[in-house]
Amino acid sequence: MSEMRPIRDDLQATLDARRDLGPDYEAALVESFVERLDATIAARVQAELSGQGLAPVKAKAKQRQNNGAAIIPVALGSMGLGIPLTAIAAGNAGLVGLTITWLAIVAINVAAAVAIMRRG
Repeated sequence: MSEMRPIRDDLQATLDARRDLGPDYEAALVESFVERLDATIAARVQAELSGQGLAPVKAKAKQRQNNGAAIIPVALGSMGLGIPLTAIAAGNAGLVGLTITWLAIVAINVAAAVAIMRRG
């Protein structure tokens, strides 16, 4: 029962703030309370899972998501450098230079993707 005390205090504070601020702030107050409630529930679930020796699934999914986001700057950088390199290679070395340039860009992107995925 003592575990419910902070949630009840938060709810009471939210209701008091709603009464003081009026209905204009109701949506923001409710959203704030729901976020605190979600955080409390997530902490309890996490504590229960770690008490049972289960790995946190959310942390692994978040790490995979971050790995995917790390590939984007490499791809954008490759495109940014690829455009002028294409013009230079095609103008100076023709089709052979163009092919070598883009094979190098592809190799760098593949190596970066493999390195990023290995970290996760």
